[in-house]
Amino acid sequence: MASNIHSSDDARRIARRRLPWMVFDYIDGAAGRETGAARNRAAFDALTLRPRILRDVSARDLSSSVFGQKTKSPFGISPMGMCNLSGPGADLMLARLAARENVPLGVSTVASTAMEPLIEAAEGNAWFQLYFSGDGTGTFKLVERAKAAGYKTIVLTVDVPEVGRRPRELRHGFTMPFRIGPKQFIDFALHPQWSLSALFKGRPEMANFQMPGYEFDRTESRARADWDTLARLRDMWPGNLVVKGVLDAEDAVLLRDAGVDAIQVSSHGARQLESAPAPISVLPAIRAAVGPDMPLFFDTGLRSGEDVLKAYALGAQFTFFGRVLQFAIAAGGEEGLHRLWRILCDEASIAMAQIGATRLDEVRPTE
Repeated sequence: MASNIHSSDDARRIARRRLPWMVFDYIDGAAGRETGAARNRAAFDALTLRPRILRDVSARDLSSSVFGQKTKSPFGISPMGMCNLSGPGADLMLARLAARENVPLGVSTVASTAMEPLIEAAEGNAWFQLYFSGDGTGTFKLVERAKAAGYKTIVLTVDVPEVGRRPRELRHGFTMPFRIGPKQFIDFALHPQWSLSALFKGRPEMANFQMPGYEFDRTESRARADWDTLARLRDMWPGNLVVKGVLDAEDAVLLRDAGVDAIQVSSHGARQLESAPAPISVLPAIRAAVGPDMPLFFDTGLRSGEDVLKAYALGAQFTFFGRVLQFAIAAGGEEGLHRLWRILCDEASIAMAQIGATRLDEVRPTE
């Protein structure tokens, strides 16, 4: 029940009990032995915020701004594939939340709801996340389709030249498109609450490819993307161009000089390269390299409102939550999602009071 959610850990715990093993491990899993995911969490836990006292913090403002648009919350929604596995209609729940909070909804290339109804439900607060695949033919068709649908921001994800091996999902035979074999049937039978509510409403599919000319193979190599690919995308896309999956300061400078509009520091939730550095640990160096004016976004490893403040303190100008929102949906449906969002905002607001800040731009690293 939604009322049992008091933190993102609670949402994950309840989701783990309710979801089939295959689905939970697809959402929760990370690359290899998952030491990268542990490193991400340890890096956040090692950071501290500086408490300050006797400051009037009675009026606190969590609003931020992204590409000139004011947001009610200091974080948005990361693009996530196949969200409807966490609960029927999950994509649209996230879109409605984005509309209510006036924050960006990342719409994944492999979303389980098509890009057109999602930007409509989000009332325009949606960014289309793009994977380059194969020779790029289908990729650039999706760019044109996003433009026609009214998207103003494209997020090019660059940290998946090859799909990382995530043993937990591989053990369960997870595939996209979603297929049900004997092993999956048994798994679903042992989780009847999810099965009755989810599968009976239709098997989740990669909705952006349910029409002629838009084929996508999740396992197809994406290794042919290069700086010329970026230049071609920049030339054809008139709106905001964000590059997501950046962990190297030198690459960040090259992206800035190539004319991208924002850089998103991310390790894809530790789902691709197990040995990647914790993004929060490289954020200060990237900020120093690109200068104070380059828009710098952050995701990966965020689990609380305090984590959000740590990212802002180290140079981020906006942050994004991912899988914990799916866990909230699995745990309590749309009510659970809204409850966790309020909790994350409350955590950030309370922490701001503790450190003597009334606005995000007053959050500073520990000296």
